[in-house]
Amino acid sequence: MRRQLLFNAGLITMDAERRQYRRGAILIEDDRIAQVGESDRLQLEAAPDVARIDLRGRWVLPGLINSHVHTSQQLGRGLGDDVDLLTWLHARIWPYESNMTEEDSYVSSLLCGLEQIRSGVTCFAEPGGQHVNGMARAVSELGLRAMLARSTMDMGEGLPDAWDESTEQSLAIQVANYERWHGKANGRIRAWFGLRTIFNNSDDIIVRTKALADQYNVGVHMHVAEIKEEVEFARETRGATTVTHLNNLGVLGDNFLAVHCVWMTDAEIQMFADHNVKVSHNPAAAMRVLGFAKIPEMLDAGVCVSIGTDGAPSNNRMTLIDEMWVTSLVHKGRLLDPTAMPAETILAMVTCDGARAVLWDDELGSLEAGKKADLVVINPDTPTMLPMHDPVANFVTSMHAHNVESVMVDGRWLMRDREILTVNEAEVIEEAKARAAAIVKRAGIKLPDRFNVVN
Repeated sequence: MRRQLLFNAGLITMDAERRQYRRGAILIEDDRIAQVGESDRLQLEAAPDVARIDLRGRWVLPGLINSHVHTSQQLGRGLGDDVDLLTWLHARIWPYESNMTEEDSYVSSLLCGLEQIRSGVTCFAEPGGQHVNGMARAVSELGLRAMLARSTMDMGEGLPDAWDESTEQSLAIQVANYERWHGKANGRIRAWFGLRTIFNNSDDIIVRTKALADQYNVGVHMHVAEIKEEVEFARETRGATTVTHLNNLGVLGDNFLAVHCVWMTDAEIQMFADHNVKVSHNPAAAMRVLGFAKIPEMLDAGVCVSIGTDGAPSNNRMTLIDEMWVTSLVHKGRLLDPTAMPAETILAMVTCDGARAVLWDDELGSLEAGKKADLVVINPDTPTMLPMHDPVANFVTSMHAHNVESVMVDGRWLMRDREILTVNEAEVIEEAKARAAAIVKRAGIKLPDRFNVVN
């Protein structure tokens, strides 16, 4: 058995009692937390063979959970800036995604995973590109934990020819992905079922996808009520707005992860609460073009809300730490209420409530005995984060990715003292630059000349 004792650290446990230690310790045995408590006591009780790591001056948090990130879009960072939604979709993102190979997706996922690790994320939910095999290979090598899904579509205007699939084909591919990858990488990979949007999914595939997810006891990941045009489309073609129609289909449930959820009525928020639907809030991406989701109202209704970054062409900053900060501001401004979305609520959204949203709260989301040893070591000793009068507020509003010093998943260090240990970061970066340029050229994507480029 491999034992490690992290001691002399500040701990934010995010357990049910919200215990916090100014000088705490965590005893780790193999891939799980064995004990959490006061540093002096655990040091005295620790066996001689325990590897001791002094974290004086550091803080330890549960590993952060990103509930919505398109890993296959990482090589498309910068392709979606300053354009309207239709241009974004039809002239930039669909050509980009449809011209990706599995190897492109693998490299893109490696690059995205590196940004996740460096910003303290240990677990993420991927809503789907087309190449789950590439994503899964990357997750396996990086050492991260992930829920992987395929972007499933069986209808819609303007879809690239490469994505022309029948409902039966789409469902069969999802099942094959589940059979190949669910439970792999020592259980760190879970295969979910994905639905793109109501624009691109027939009622048949929506109902049958939810039935498969129920059968295999996993989640469904879907963009829901994302833009005003979407709810109008649903009303015109299905007879009701998106959420109401999904409710009428009987697919809302506790394994349904709905993303964005900007254009919802109060009655639809209550539908989510009644069916224990989980929500992923992506504030930066939403502010670009979608609008302002009623997140405080959802929380008041009892909806489980988590936070995601979305994809690089939607946000550019794939850093969950930045999303916490944006979340702390945008709803105060929308409601003109400085007490809205307090720091402790936001920290829960990326830890314990994030774990609930991805259906893994039995093992993730808090620092307590029996949970997986997924954690983040924070060094607050930078001009950007000190002083630490209110540590919880600092983690939400003052922390940056450069404060993340070390990251552990399953008791294994993925990054130690800001050095990535699982893959060759420099090689990934070089390969990513070459592949990103090749995809854009292959897809024929035209970008504006913003300035008079001399050479």
